[in-house]
Amino acid sequence: MVATVRAVVCLSLWLSVCQVRGSHIPQEMNKTIQNLLQHYKIPLRERFNGKPVFSREPLAGKMEVKRMFMGGVLETYEKLISHMLNQLPTPTPQTAESNNLPASAAGTASGGEVGADVDVRKDLSYILNMVKELKKNRYLEQEKILQELKALKHIQMDNLVVQSKALWELPWLYEEASSLNDTMNTERRRRRRRRQARKAKIHPKA
Repeated sequence: MVATVRAVVCLSLWLSVCQVRGSHIPQEMNKTIQNLLQHYKIPLRERFNGKPVFSREPLAGKMEVKRMFMGGVLETYEKLISHMLNQLPTPTPQTAESNNLPASAAGTASGGEVGADVDVRKDLSYILNMVKELKKNRYLEQEKILQELKALKHIQMDNLVVQSKALWELPWLYEEASSLNDTMNTERRRRRRRRQARKAKIHPKA
């Protein structure tokens, strides 16, 4: 009983946070997600078991890390929702015909399952499109980098040509990797000096 009450409280808090922080989430998208959650039901103890699918720890790091992580999250969502769509029953002529009927008639056509499947497919397709648009418009650079990272996994480790060329390229890459942190620190110092200079202009000392 206590666990159930705690889960309900967590759910209420989560919904309130979504409403406060949901300035970038269209109302239709939020409503669609809530509708889908009615279809993909799981026990509250499973939803709030302290093991999220996507860790939030990287979001506490630097902006570069956050953007890279979120690019990966969006790509994973795209694959996951596409997989969920593929799991749905294949639309049939009967499904398409019932989709043109009034909601009450469509629901009666086969015990409500046909209409429900059509609604779930429509809702998932809408969410998938929203994820794709966000990734394309704001995370295109991160997507390219992720594709490059994937390519690294397929390097032919046993290939002598690959081994030799990799050794030959290592000095430049090692130097680049070593100096990258210094470059970032230099940029931070420059930004800090610019901010201090702007503050000095706005609030000159007496």
